[in-house]
Amino acid sequence: MLAHLTPRAREIVVAARALVEESGPAALTMRALADSLGIKAPSLYKHFPDKSAVEAEVIAIGLLETAQALEAAEERHAHRRDTDAVVDGPEPPTLLAALGAAYRADALAHPYVYMLVTEGPLPRHALPEGLEYRAAAPLLRACGHDMDRARAVWAFAHGMVTLEIHGRFPPGADLAAAWRTGVRALEP
Repeated sequence: MLAHLTPRAREIVVAARALVEESGPAALTMRALADSLGIKAPSLYKHFPDKSAVEAEVIAIGLLETAQALEAAEERHAHRRDTDAVVDGPEPPTLLAALGAAYRADALAHPYVYMLVTEGPLPRHALPEGLEYRAAAPLLRACGHDMDRARAVWAFAHGMVTLEIHGRFPPGADLAAAWRTGVRALEP
């Protein structure tokens, strides 16, 4: 993902990701980034025109990680389906449920990066070509290429994850049951 950047620019993006991961999107300022690297803030502008360019790189990494998590879930699901004939036991989750679980796990593992990626306009012009589609493709396939259903499923998953990250569910809420109910309602 970072191959198009110079080694110093890659170092800056890694440090920016670490700042976001540790303290949230608001913590990513050019001054804080420079401080974390032990340099003066103006030095950053030799590598990036502005903060939004750095953020776009961190967003691209977050989208790539989401794509990889969903692709891995899709692959595991396909493998389970191939072995279902020889395995006794509980019915494996549907592909949509497997994707939902992977999406949730990825978002909760990196909540601040998730927030940067999903809260606010997506800088499509600054992302690698095809990355947004790659992140959406497993869900689109699970929804039979029905774009409206895929958007509805993503909106459900995003809403659930966002509410969970922000602590908006009451104590003791059975989120696993809410996820199961939502996924069942949206199954193709």
